[in-house]
Amino acid sequence: MDTIAAIATARGRAALAIVRLSGPDAILIAAACFRGAGLADAPSHTVHVGYLVDPHGETIDQVVATLFRAPRSATGEDVVEISCHGGDLAPQHVLTSLLHHGARLAQPGEFTQRAFLNGKLDLAQAEAVADLIHASSSMAQRVSVRQLQGRYSDLLQRLRADLLETCAYIELELDFSEEDVAFADKGRLVTLLASADALLTRLLGSYRLGELVRDGVRVVIGGRPNAGKSTLLNALLGRDRAIVSPVPGTTRDEIEAELEIEGLAFRFVDTAGLRETEDAIEAEGVRRAHSSIEAADALVYVFDLRLGLDTAEQEWIERLITRLPELPVVLVGNKADLTPAPPATAYPLPVLMLSASQAFAEPARLQPLVTRLLEDLGADPSAAETSAVVTNQRHRQHLQHALGAVHAAARTLDAGGGGDTLALDLRAALHELGQITGEITNEDVLDQIFSRFCIGK
Repeated sequence: MDTIAAIATARGRAALAIVRLSGPDAILIAAACFRGAGLADAPSHTVHVGYLVDPHGETIDQVVATLFRAPRSATGEDVVEISCHGGDLAPQHVLTSLLHHGARLAQPGEFTQRAFLNGKLDLAQAEAVADLIHASSSMAQRVSVRQLQGRYSDLLQRLRADLLETCAYIELELDFSEEDVAFADKGRLVTLLASADALLTRLLGSYRLGELVRDGVRVVIGGRPNAGKSTLLNALLGRDRAIVSPVPGTTRDEIEAELEIEGLAFRFVDTAGLRETEDAIEAEGVRRAHSSIEAADALVYVFDLRLGLDTAEQEWIERLITRLPELPVVLVGNKADLTPAPPATAYPLPVLMLSASQAFAEPARLQPLVTRLLEDLGADPSAAETSAVVTNQRHRQHLQHALGAVHAAARTLDAGGGGDTLALDLRAALHELGQITGEITNEDVLDQIFSRFCIGK
């Protein structure tokens, strides 16, 4: 394999930047550009201060070179990390000098891909690196770190090892079928399949939370004009983000704002008041509001407690619940501070009563709304802290196929089927699990996975 190089830090003004080298000639190439202690003969895991020069021998910058000799490095190859001053010029000149002396510009994700190919990471851990880089919330960061540490992979590898051992015994029985010798323990196989079923079902059940962790939660705030939607948005954010006015139709376009709640990234969308209108601009805002509701992870429908829900609103909400049963809808009766006793009306859903204007000054009043949203979304923050969470659509597909193969094996065993069919079912499950962790690889899949990475990682 050749030697690759890339800038590993973001462009722009900064105190430091890092340029990485990995490959069989990494140390020799760095030494050719370095003026200071001899790098070529330096031991692994040592740090050296010197000057880096361009192809003409002119000094580029004072740098710190850190050496990692194979296999004790992040990629399993010889690695040199050169720390220079930040900005756009110094790291680019350092990289140009390294390329001149024989390095090749790395492709996106190529450092991590080499770590995978050299056994430093399995495929699920490598994908966790990309997830960590793209994490947009503290919960996403923590889930990615746990996957990078291998906790998720360990579960799958232990299951795969048990299935592989059992499958080997079954296939051994097939080789000795004429001698009528039993190697596999059928009772143990029943227990193993039940355990595999439980684990795979639990992992698949975590995917909804994993989606929210990965992509964040999009919550649309809808309702009639003057219900208090913008006031509620401002209260959630703790600042005046949306204009609040007694004039109906003030909000005509969507107003979005992000907020982290219990580790999850929430994006709240304040929409135009839902009503029939002759105003072309407001009508477009209403159309966009309906479109946003269709794409939401949850809807907070706000209404004035003094007015209640009219018949048209109730019918619209009931139709929405029927048409989108997976969409959590939270009914918020606003302006509770202005009415001593809300009208006794039958609502299509339980109503959460609050005063958005009071909540702006006292954020604790919003906790019931936050709790309801998390419950309705099935987003239990503690679950992400204590259990493996599947955040990757590719993993989900392989887990579904693996679970199908486990179910097929259980049916074969219950029906007294032959060992050849049972072995095929187990092999199918092993194949799917191996695709997740990388014991079984496909070059096209690898290219697709590592293309998500930035250059230099």
